[in-house]
Amino acid sequence: MEDDAIETMKLTRTLSKLDEKHTLIQANNGEEALKILKENNLPDIILLDLNMPRMNGIEFLQILKKDPLLKYLPTVILTTSENRTDLLECYKTGIAGYVIKPLKYDDYEDKLMKVISYWQVNELVKG
Repeated sequence: MEDDAIETMKLTRTLSKLDEKHTLIQANNGEEALKILKENNLPDIILLDLNMPRMNGIEFLQILKKDPLLKYLPTVILTTSENRTDLLECYKTGIAGYVIKPLKYDDYEDKLMKVISYWQVNELVKG
């Protein structure tokens, strides 16, 4: 989808401005993401959109947090949804953060840089 391509470009562009290089692994839906994770391609952080085809972000998150190996992966919601029900459900399920994507690219970049910088200094647990 075009929207997904634009989001990927924005994310890639933002990551390229950081001093440390990061590898971006993109999944087009929740099922694909679970398959990638089950193949032991464990990332340091998951940036999760709630609006995905086949399996929405909350369904993905619920499966992720029940898995004994994957449940420790910090998952930050990166979405346009300001729905309080979504927000509460995500925190109840065990997310590490909930970031609403701003419309302006500069604001998007600023928020994402803060998220990445924060997780760069954390000690991460991988199952």
